[in-house]
Amino acid sequence: MAPKQRLPAKSSVRDRSAKLADTNSVIDPAMDKYYQLTSVVLTFLALATRFYFIWYPDEVVFDEVHFGKFASYYLERTYFFDLHPPFAKLLIAFVGYLVGFNGKFKFDNIGDSYITNSVPYIPLRALSATLGALTVPLIFNTMKECGYSIPTCTFAALLVLFDNAHVAETRLILLDATLIVSVAASVYCYVKFVKQRSQPFSRNWYKWLFLTGFSLSCVISTKYVGVFTFACIGVAVLWDLWELLDIKKGLTIRIFARHVVHRAIGLIFFPFMIYLGWFYIHFAILTKSGPGDAFMSSDFQETLGDSPLAREAKEVQYHDIITIKHRDTECLLHSHNFHYPLRYDDGRISSQGQQVTCVKDFEDENNYWQILPALPYPDGQLQGQTVKQGDTIRLKHVATNGYLLTHDVASPLYPTNEEFTVINIEEGETTRFNDTLFRLDPFDKRKSDVLKTKASVVKFFHVPTIVTMWTHDDQLLPEWGFNQQEVNGNKKVGDADNYWTIDTIIGLSDKRAEYVPKEVKKLPFMTKWYELQMTMFEQNNKLSSSHPFASLPESWPLSLSGVSFWTKAETREQIYFIGNLFGWWLEVGLLMTYLGILLADQVTRRREIYVLNNKSRARLYKSIGFFFCGWATHYFPFFLMNRQRFLHHYLPAHLLAAMFSAALLEFLFTDNRTEEFRDPKETTKPGSIYWIPYISVLVLLTAALVSMFIFLAPLTYGNVSLSVPEVLQRQFFDIKLHFAK
Repeated sequence: MAPKQRLPAKSSVRDRSAKLADTNSVIDPAMDKYYQLTSVVLTFLALATRFYFIWYPDEVVFDEVHFGKFASYYLERTYFFDLHPPFAKLLIAFVGYLVGFNGKFKFDNIGDSYITNSVPYIPLRALSATLGALTVPLIFNTMKECGYSIPTCTFAALLVLFDNAHVAETRLILLDATLIVSVAASVYCYVKFVKQRSQPFSRNWYKWLFLTGFSLSCVISTKYVGVFTFACIGVAVLWDLWELLDIKKGLTIRIFARHVVHRAIGLIFFPFMIYLGWFYIHFAILTKSGPGDAFMSSDFQETLGDSPLAREAKEVQYHDIITIKHRDTECLLHSHNFHYPLRYDDGRISSQGQQVTCVKDFEDENNYWQILPALPYPDGQLQGQTVKQGDTIRLKHVATNGYLLTHDVASPLYPTNEEFTVINIEEGETTRFNDTLFRLDPFDKRKSDVLKTKASVVKFFHVPTIVTMWTHDDQLLPEWGFNQQEVNGNKKVGDADNYWTIDTIIGLSDKRAEYVPKEVKKLPFMTKWYELQMTMFEQNNKLSSSHPFASLPESWPLSLSGVSFWTKAETREQIYFIGNLFGWWLEVGLLMTYLGILLADQVTRRREIYVLNNKSRARLYKSIGFFFCGWATHYFPFFLMNRQRFLHHYLPAHLLAAMFSAALLEFLFTDNRTEEFRDPKETTKPGSIYWIPYISVLVLLTAALVSMFIFLAPLTYGNVSLSVPEVLQRQFFDIKLHFAK
């Protein structure tokens, strides 16, 4: 007689149900220890790949030039300017502070020795390596929280663990390790938040809401591409709110409004406050004048200790001899006794007048201009008359004794703008007097109206023809202009790059030459933050020039080209930034497959053919769709940018593509059919995974992934000397390696 089957105790069932309710997880708690064990193993592997040969090379590599230098400035409390927010740079500086780095070494050149200069570079790199390694368990646990099996979670993590691009970027003194781990944390925390949907406004609900907000703040406080992560989470939040608005959910408008407001506080207001906090710390540390001064206004510069502006801001008086500097290109207004050619290459005719140009790093008397009033003062009032912003003035070129003017003649390089030239004294005093008049229009009308060197920022507005003096470095004058910058009259008088400063007063010998110490000024935090924020955006938009390693977004998913980080000719070693080609191509294939599945699903349903069951469709459109949306929001916006773009910009999108790819693979090997398409005799449950073929495929894919990682590892770590044939073997597509000859 068969033994009676023993039923589980009621208390046991109740306990297990309670645990499921507490965790709100779709994973069987009995499997949790296996998930944890796998996560720990993957973390150790991630640490191993990131810390392997982390001490090599013991020289400055690629953008360590920038971010190591910024850490040095923090430690010396010297003001600098960078396009990126301060969070990740502050982390690097903090580690430097902890290990006793004094900031004297400035990371000036790729290849500079850390050993010779006694730089504790390994702890600085270890910060990136640690954060890069933590990304791997975050991926694994995100997949776990979405309800995927251990093999699927593992494969998602392996796609990043054994990716050469992620390893190379997250073992150097760079910002991307902080960026990527913050993106991964944002996705993980948001998934955890969504899983509290059945317990809104509970402690756990608020905990994961604000942890998502904190993670998002870390992303946007590291790089501004973090706005794409906000877009990813934002799309998911809007979808979630749209579903909550459904009357079938039973929420009153008041409760729905509470959902909206609390999400706005946790995911917008809270991250923004933290974002501002990092800038507050940034300003609190950087109190000394430094290389970043030139990007900021005179008011801002006067808040910095030992500012040259405070020492050198001198009141300008009429009849002073001055030099005039363009604010954007930092060149000096210049003229010389050479003339424009009568006819330009395109056939246009010039005035053949004396050239007016702009020069950098070239000091001579041809840069000297005397500032004169439009109408002369009476003889007894010649001395000590202060020039004020808003005055109409004239400029006399000292070396050639002529007046600056502009007139209705096309400039050499911009036919729509006016030519600047210098005319003789006689014409300037008689027939062409009006053409020599310029009004000093201030940048900030709220400031003192006294014109000062360094501090005052003005436009030279030409009164008769309504243009402003402008120069540019888009294109230099040809040989007849000594390859100097063109100066012309810009008809777009409102352009932000029309501004100039009075740089120096030549031969100053009166009381103004005496240095009078000044108190460091104070500005409200929000005033300083707003100015820095606008300057960062402005300078970021100017990064449109070509770069030898810049690439277009369409080449990124297939990793068709990379970036040379470091080379050593004596040993034929190099570090080359490139993705794991197998992993990246696999992801692209699965992205295309997903679009095909969506199309097939929509077409068949239009014909009332229901192949996929409801649970599978929910996973296809929600879970997998979320990862696809994350990939898209982190990738496609780069097509709209005009600034320089590099392969490392794709890494956050690759992170989401890794999770997407593993999720779709599990979907492909799952029985997703409706009952209509199932044989009644089948014993497998709907939604079951075909384990044998699935595991077999994952093993093969993992073997290929690891093999490609090992094959490209000499380029990732730079610790192996490759022969010419070995270099050529790794030179795929548009990958241009050193030592290929």
